[in-house]
Amino acid sequence: MGDALGIAAALLWAMTTLTLRGSRLSTATPEKTLLYQLLVSGIALGAAALLAGEPLPLRLSSASLVPLAFQTVIVSFASYLAWFWLVRHYPATRISAFTLLTPIFGLLAGVLLLGEPATPRLLVALAAVACGILLVNRS
Repeated sequence: MGDALGIAAALLWAMTTLTLRGSRLSTATPEKTLLYQLLVSGIALGAAALLAGEPLPLRLSSASLVPLAFQTVIVSFASYLAWFWLVRHYPATRISAFTLLTPIFGLLAGVLLLGEPATPRLLVALAAVACGILLVNRS
C-alpha cells in the first residue's frame, strides 16, 4: 500500500508540474498559483478528513501550533512559492531533479538534529542521489 501511495504521489506531482507548464497557469503569478493550490488542497483534504471520521482537535497547545505554523509558513507558503516561480522560469526537466534533494535534507536533518546514525548504507545512498542530481544537471 505504501509503495502504491508513493507512486500515486509521484504521478500527481508530475501532473501538477505539467499542468503548471501547459495551461494558462504558466502565465499566472506564482502567488496566484499558490493560492489556487492551497485553496483546492485545503478543501479536498478537509473533505477527506471529514469522510474518514478524523476528529477535530479538542485542545490547541504550542506543541501543536508551532509545527502547524512551520508547515503553513515554510512548507506550504515559502517552498511552494519558490517552486512555482522556478517552474515558470526554468525547464521542468531540469528543476524536477532538485525534488530529489528532499531525501538528502531529510537524512542530514535526522543525523544533525535527531542524532540518528549515518550508516554506511545511508551514506552510499546519499552519494548516489547527489551523483544523480549532478548527472541530470550537467551541461
